[in-house]
Amino acid sequence: MGNSALKAHLETAQKTGVFQLTGKGLAEFPEDLQKLTSNLRTIDLSNNKIELLPPLIGKFSFLKSLVLNNNKLTALPEELCKLKKLETLHLNGNHLRQLPAAFGQLSALKTLSLSGNQLRTVPTQLCALRHLDVVDLSRNQIQNVPDTVGELQAIELNLNQNQISQISVHISHCPRLKVLRLEENCLELSMLPQSILSDSQISLLAVEGNLFEIKKLRELEGYDKYMERFTATKKKFA
Repeated sequence: MGNSALKAHLETAQKTGVFQLTGKGLAEFPEDLQKLTSNLRTIDLSNNKIELLPPLIGKFSFLKSLVLNNNKLTALPEELCKLKKLETLHLNGNHLRQLPAAFGQLSALKTLSLSGNQLRTVPTQLCALRHLDVVDLSRNQIQNVPDTVGELQAIELNLNQNQISQISVHISHCPRLKVLRLEENCLELSMLPQSILSDSQISLLAVEGNLFEIKKLRELEGYDKYMERFTATKKKFA
């Protein structure tokens, strides 16, 4: 991509606060963007070949949305965690194995999408994020859901298409969790904590494609309580 084209994009971004450059085969984060650290609210560099996010990402202090789907990122810099206004972070289809240690400092984050990466566990850093609404960890390599999950503040947690065979009973303690997606995992019925049904806020539990028949779920103690929440929620949105 030529310099003049990039310049035109930069000029537009300066006026709109949005820099979008997708599917252009970019191998690196455009350094020229640092001229706009105080202008930009949205950066979308999806469908490129970016392998590294430079430390200068931490300078975009007004950034609300960062979208880097389908790149080649293997790690994220700690500097990313300085973005105190960031509300939306989409990193689907990369090669991430973990999140930076300070990830919990992204205090404004509401939507986090990490589908199609190489995570092996639910990152504990997510529990520090108080305004998190939706977390998408589908299509990773997660095998178990640890006790720390009980502190997660999310409303929706998507764990579809992982390799989960164990879930901590603490998941039923999540104060705001309403939607739990566990489709196409490796769960035996005995490994699904009954407290999810009998004693949680969860009103939509999606468990198709595991190692048990869905109708067996209906025989579990607490299923009627779950159905009460499910029906009440459905009525609310009908």
